Amino acid sequence: MIRTTAGGAAKRASTAKSQAAPASAALLANVVTWLDDAKAEEIVSIPLEGKSSLGDYMVIASGRTDRHVGAIADQIALKIKDATGTPVRIEGVPACDWVLVDTGDIIIHIFRPEVREFYNLEKMWKAEIPPDGSGVDPSQH
Repeated sequence: MIRTTAGGAAKRASTAKSQAAPASAALLANVVTWLDDAKAEEIVSIPLEGKSSLGDYMVIASGRTDRHVGAIADQIALKIKDATGTPVRIEGVPACDWVLVDTGDIIIHIFRPEVREFYNLEKMWKAEIPPDGSGVDPSQH
């Protein structure tokens, strides 16, 4: 009889996460290449480790117009499905001001330039988290 302990479950979860990280890093490299091929502009990737459990990476890119944003999202979703065999979740297609493509490990935001500037996700997600995790900068006191 095989017994499973909490430590064993934690070790398996840690091993699964470390095995998923190289796969998501490889997919990230492909996503950035595919965005470039689709003529997306100002492509930025942000590692989410230690910042969020939403995924491993966030990618932010711009399209020139709403039609361009929609076309980029369609191409990326199709290429990800072809590469992984798994369909992605897409939000924001009707307006195409801001389209989100979610692979599970990678969250891709595709904006029209003025919408991207307004929300400025890069600034929010690139901010460093204080070591104590409080979210308060001690130098401000």
